[in-house]
Amino acid sequence: MTYDQEIRSSKVVLMEFYASWCPHCQRMMPVVAQVKELLDGRANVCQLDIDNNKEAADAAEVRSIPSFLIYVDGEEAWRHTGEIDGEVLLSKVESFL
Repeated sequence: MTYDQEIRSSKVVLMEFYASWCPHCQRMMPVVAQVKELLDGRANVCQLDIDNNKEAADAAEVRSIPSFLIYVDGEEAWRHTGEIDGEVLLSKVESFL
């Protein structure tokens, strides 16, 4: 699936850009997994490694990682860079549902 298809794959999409070598990204992995589980399919949660998805990272203008973007109907509605509390991230996604 292309990046454009991914951000339109659901009404609300949480996209995380990360890198496997990034310690902040590694700390966020279980947090994002829990958020995905708690959303239970109400929003699509995607994670893209910037080293394997450079074009997508460039298209999203990602300059640092981890970066979290919420898309609503394929349009960016919110962005956060850096570590974030799981409850805050969950409530932010839910605010767009």
